[in-house]
Amino acid sequence: MSQTTEVTLAVESIVKEVLGSIDREREREIISRRYGLFDRKETLEQIGELLGITRERVRQLEKSVMSKLTTLSKKDIPSVTEADQALVEILKSSGKLSKISDLSEKLTEKNSKIDQSRVAFLARLAPSITFVNENDHFHNAAALISDYSEKGVREKVGHVVAAIKKIGKPVSIEEVAGAMGHPDANEVRALASVSKDLATLNGRWGLVKWPMVNPKNIRDKIYVILYENGKQMHFNEIAEAISGSDFKRKDVTTQAIHNELIKDKRFILVGRGIYALKEWGFKQGTVADVITEVLKESGEPLHRDEIVKRVLKKRFVKETTILLNLQGKDQFKRTAKATYTLAEDN
Repeated sequence: MSQTTEVTLAVESIVKEVLGSIDREREREIISRRYGLFDRKETLEQIGELLGITRERVRQLEKSVMSKLTTLSKKDIPSVTEADQALVEILKSSGKLSKISDLSEKLTEKNSKIDQSRVAFLARLAPSITFVNENDHFHNAAALISDYSEKGVREKVGHVVAAIKKIGKPVSIEEVAGAMGHPDANEVRALASVSKDLATLNGRWGLVKWPMVNPKNIRDKIYVILYENGKQMHFNEIAEAISGSDFKRKDVTTQAIHNELIKDKRFILVGRGIYALKEWGFKQGTVADVITEVLKESGEPLHRDEIVKRVLKKRFVKETTILLNLQGKDQFKRTAKATYTLAEDN
């Protein structure tokens, strides 16, 4: 049996031991359902309807039982002390705080929603842990009580968000720590991970609304792939890169990717099925359009070899394609052996 499996069983058994310390069946039912220890979490209204009591009565009983458990866990439930020690050891090496989901990943085998709920429940009872309640801006999290109060966690996370807003673009956590004057990038990373206002991708952190760290649609994902690659890619390569990425949803078809490449002006067709970012200096147009641009920029006739050389900096096509356009289009005129200019200039 693996160590991870043993830890998983220990988490469940500790939760059962805690529930076993509650004398009344109704109160055990409330805690179990309210904190999602064996099934999904339920609301005060749902539990009240099930047990035939008011929402307010459920809330009162929950508060009373949790208060008793917190007191009991310090001396009467030895396994809670075991859980407390395990959480402390992980947090010491994780920047002093962590999202519950990340703690659960280290403590459990499957890291399911129920696993996460159980770890959160034990973190609430652990005497060495400060528990941070989830809301619109924060994930459920745990911190070392010796270093953080719940208010302190929220304030310091706010400082990280403010620093990233001021920087104005996705950056490494080391750059964020430097901007804050914080000596420990690992702790800044932990703080950033607790915020729902931030996201990270490929080693860079930014606001969750920034596509570079939180791409939500196919076009944004294509942009990130091209940007990270740093050079042009065929649409099949882009599809493969998305499939192998860390994106939350990556089950997109090659045809869908090709369609988005065609429609979005951020992407420029620079060869047969090959696309680049417009911000890299590429412009829309056919090979003939590029030849025209090259000749206009030159201001004088150019040898075909020089034309080919300059066009290949702007388009990724075969030399024969360039020569066929040069020789077969009326807009270009040969002025000497293998030398061409624009017909309109003569």
